[in-house]
Amino acid sequence: MKSFKSAAWLLPQPVLIIGTYDKAGKANAMNAAWGGQWDNHEIMISLGSHATTDNLAEIPEFTVAFATTETMVAADFVGIVSGKNTSDKMEKTCWAIEKAPNVNAPVFTNFPMTLECRIKQKIDESETGYYLIAEIINILCDEKYLADDGKPDVEKMKLITFDPVHNNYIQLGKIVGKAFSDGKQLK
Repeated sequence: MKSFKSAAWLLPQPVLIIGTYDKAGKANAMNAAWGGQWDNHEIMISLGSHATTDNLAEIPEFTVAFATTETMVAADFVGIVSGKNTSDKMEKTCWAIEKAPNVNAPVFTNFPMTLECRIKQKIDESETGYYLIAEIINILCDEKYLADDGKPDVEKMKLITFDPVHNNYIQLGKIVGKAFSDGKQLK
């Protein structure tokens, strides 16, 4: 096996779009890959110092959308352009924006699924950022992405993951097994 020095190569990494409002009510979005489920009702995201963190200091609520092949170009754009320097950042994405029903944050309706979140805790907060623990208040899913059982169909969404090794986006693939079931074959 070939050895590599330590790197941020935990795979797969989600492509999360964090939606916030500034104190004037203007929507902003950023792309974040370092996040995940904290427990059944909470998520964790590592955030640097951004317009998003400034917004969260004023309004501790936000949304998290999951990037797809259809939203990839604009999702990458909001990750490389700062809302601090580009006043028309959101207009350039051409995303439809609505107010979230349960938190004071924007919903970008171009995405299939969005989490409505409220900050519970900031860990290791400094001028360079922090780790954010947030409660999931509600989950919104466009009905065209629901399966026959009425729950979100991940395959229909064409979600993407970030490949930190080669700096690519990869579309998640097909179902290959059944969790909490297939392993029973070895009992």
